[in-house]
This record gives sequence, C-alpha cells and structure tokens, in this order.
Amino acid sequence: MTERVLVTGGSGYLGSHCIVALLRDGHQVRTTVRSLAKADEVRALVTKGGQNADALEVVAADLTADAGWAEAVAGCTRVLHVASPFPMGVPKDANELIVPAREGTLRVLRAAAEAGVARVVLTSSFAAIGYGHGPRSTPFTEQDWTDLNGPRPVAPYPQSKTIAEHAAWDFVAAHPELELAVVNPVGILGPPLGGDPGHLGGHGLPAAGRYAGRAQCAHGLGRRA
Repeated sequence: MTERVLVTGGSGYLGSHCIVALLRDGHQVRTTVRSLAKADEVRALVTKGGQNADALEVVAADLTADAGWAEAVAGCTRVLHVASPFPMGVPKDANELIVPAREGTLRVLRAAAEAGVARVVLTSSFAAIGYGHGPRSTPFTEQDWTDLNGPRPVAPYPQSKTIAEHAAWDFVAAHPELELAVVNPVGILGPPLGGDPGHLGGHGLPAAGRYAGRAQCAHGLGRRA
C-alpha cells in the first residue's frame, strides 16, 4: 500500500536520497524547503536519482517558524524528519544550533500529532549517544545518551542533537498516539545527487566520490518508542 510521506529538508544530502528511495518504492512524497526558490533544485536532484520529479510535491516550511508546517503534514501518514542545522564551523553561541534543532523538531512533531500522522522517523545522530563520557570498555547501545555534564566537554553540535532528541521523546511521552523511531547514525557515506561528486554533500567529508550507489550508513544505532 502506498502512503503519502513528508520528508523535511529535501534539498539536503540525506533528504534527497530519502525522497528518491520513497518514490522508487511507489510512495507519494512531499518535501519541505526553507524557500520555494529551491524547488527546482530539489526536483533536479530527484531526476538525477532516476525518479520522476513531477511526482514530488514541494512546500515551504522553515524550522525556525510555525508557518507552513500544518500544510506540510496534511494528508501524510508518515514523516521523515531529516532537516537539522549542521555547522561548517563551531558557532560562537551554542544556541545558534540548539534552538533551531530543538524547536524545529517540536514544530514537526506538533504538526504531525495534530494532523493524525501515525509515525515520525527522526534522524538524530551518534552525537546524541557517545559524547561527554569518560573512558569505557563497553560498546554504546541505544540506552546511552551523550552526557552534557560529563567529564568531557561537549561541542555545540552534539549538544543540539542530544537536546533535540530528548525533546522529541518527551513530546511523544505526552502524545502516545504518535509513534516515534529515531535513527542515530555515525557516518553516512555515498554519492551526493548534486554538486561536487568528490565531497559528501550533507556532511562536508572528503572522498565520497569513491562510493558508488546509494547513501549508506557506516554504522549507527537507533531508538524506538
């Protein structure tokens, strides 16, 4: 059975791969971009991924504002929340990352709950699991959380992923009708659908051009309600 799925952040490296995979599997797909000026760019990525760009619906919604989210989730049964700020450098103020990551996640979850969405899959990160800890000899599991007050300082990006994911779990605890699954990848490697093939579009890592085919997670964990 095909479903209508919303993918946030469709112009990004991971978001564009998610769109292509969903269309390949026969689903109806809607995606968000901060500005509709990016709509043609997203459709071009879908075409490069071998799918029909006319089948994709593109709407405007920004993680920093409420406008557009009710319309974005309307009629969707599933949401892949992929969009999140990713810095190319360390910001002077950690809140430059924390606030949009946390508040943006809550905006998506609130809109999804109000629209009767059945399930949200949140792309978090191993950054929400493996940072701030002292030396250890045991593997990390989905039960572990980054320790923001631990023996090792935690940079703004891992802070933002940890705080945003905690906020997501707190939200669904108060809204049990909404199912949440969280993916906590380490590295996501593979060819970007657009841009310089020698670099990984979503994470700025070198030499992604050596990987052929679809985006793949090098390793990671996940949590589920």
